[in-house]
Amino acid sequence: MSARDIILNHLRTRTDGAIPVPESDFSVMTGRGWDHDERLARFEQLITSVHAEVVHAQRSSWTQALAAILHDKGIKRLALGHEHPVACEARAGLAEAGVELVDPAREIERWQREQFERVDAGLTSTGGAIAETGSLWLWPTPDEPRRLSLVPSIHIAVLDSEAIDETFFDVIEAHGWARAMPTNALLVSGPSKTADIEQTLAYGVHGPKELVVIVRHGAD
Repeated sequence: MSARDIILNHLRTRTDGAIPVPESDFSVMTGRGWDHDERLARFEQLITSVHAEVVHAQRSSWTQALAAILHDKGIKRLALGHEHPVACEARAGLAEAGVELVDPAREIERWQREQFERVDAGLTSTGGAIAETGSLWLWPTPDEPRRLSLVPSIHIAVLDSEAIDETFFDVIEAHGWARAMPTNALLVSGPSKTADIEQTLAYGVHGPKELVVIVRHGAD
């Protein structure tokens, strides 16, 4: 009998009941006590410290802010979904903006070169943000695949101001990740960045060179 079999046999023949699960104290990971304004301020301070750009807009007019961003950055081809409310509103708001709207819901082999060579920017919704680290969290879907935020040189993310949690632990708890863990959640904390052996930081080497976050305020 191998050592593995011996250990498993001991576990199967226990007579003193189930192995108890030790209590865990997660208090250090939550309970920061920040109000809405503090969470927003901390998120913006941290994400802009790593070269991201934050643009504030009212929920009723955020697509106008989006159109201005596209104009200022010379974006002519924007990849975005069809089904998410953010994508639907963006498509309606950009109907007369002179921007080509690219559909990402295609087989990757059919437009692999196009997305790398001809798409100027990708637009995505966000699940929310984390004030403690200045991070966005995204939950990709077939309508908004992960390549929208990872391939184009500019990533434009839309965030509702009330969707900023204090810590990553709070995100996991509030959205029930333990019950239904997302298969491909993304944490975004600024443009793509990397460093060489001399610790020289470079942006955009393996992904977007720019990250623009449109923070929406106000009611629907």
